[in-house]
Amino acid sequence: MHRARKELVDINETAYYHCICRCVRRAFLCGEDNLSGKNYEHCKEWVVECLSLLSNIFSIELSLDAVISK
Repeated sequence: MHRARKELVDINETAYYHCICRCVRRAFLCGEDNLSGKNYEHCKEWVVECLSLLSNIFSIELSLDAVISK
């Protein structure tokens, strides 16, 4: 059953959410896929740009320190 986001997210309990570099079927969105040996590092800049654009639309703040430093 679906629950409203306001019931799922308590800003006092969870100040940060972690976005991971894998997506459906464990396919890698960015970084190196050890299983296939393919490197998707070139996608990282695109992902950061998309997140930045969406942060403006949805009025959220991003902490990109971890993304940029890796």
